[in-house]
Amino acid sequence: MCRRWLTPWGKDSRIGPKFLNASVGFGGSCFQKDILNLVYICECNGLMEVANYWKQVVQINDYQKTRFVRRVVSSMFNTVSGKKVAILGFAFKKDTGDTRETPAIDVCHGLLGDKALLSIYDPQVTEDQIRRDLSMNKFEWDHPQHLQPQSPTTLTKQVSVVWDAYEATKGAHGICVITEWDEFKNLDYQKIYDNMVKPAFIFDGRNVLNMEELRKIGFITYSIGKPLDPWVKDLPAAAN
Repeated sequence: MCRRWLTPWGKDSRIGPKFLNASVGFGGSCFQKDILNLVYICECNGLMEVANYWKQVVQINDYQKTRFVRRVVSSMFNTVSGKKVAILGFAFKKDTGDTRETPAIDVCHGLLGDKALLSIYDPQVTEDQIRRDLSMNKFEWDHPQHLQPQSPTTLTKQVSVVWDAYEATKGAHGICVITEWDEFKNLDYQKIYDNMVKPAFIFDGRNVLNMEELRKIGFITYSIGKPLDPWVKDLPAAAN
């Protein structure tokens, strides 16, 4: 069922559940593409004020991902250069191998820009797909398969793809949960903590983990929509 929202041009409008129920912090798989289609239609019909409104919606969605990356970097002593960061989940949502519009691409790009060493685990997305996605420019991942690069050769030194969450997190300085896979809720986080560099950080971009229990183990935590860990609440990214 759709809900009614008052748009800036003064008419009652409906926005479907796809947009309203996107996972915490990030837009859904078709969120950005559908909004940009709206922008195009509005511009073609001379509705520039409406088009600008929807552009701002996309900008807010992008801002959430940028803010998440800034939080990771600032919490880990203002740099992730040379540090191993485990990325748990690459698909846009659980129970699918679809990576179109996944926030993982932008989050990984942001961390790689600061020279992080990424160890990526997703139970359904293949290594070839992950490397292809990370080698493409923004929005190219939505093109037909035959138009996508077939032999990505970049990022090989900074990115490893593994098939086990414990391997991904072994020796890591921090963990970023990007997809809300159910298995991530049931991992042995004491075991994970014991095998990480200290201090050990967890950044939950989907609000699926129990922050209180993780803090008891010893993790420094950050979860979108939850109270900040004392370690990170006064850091610069809190105001960004």
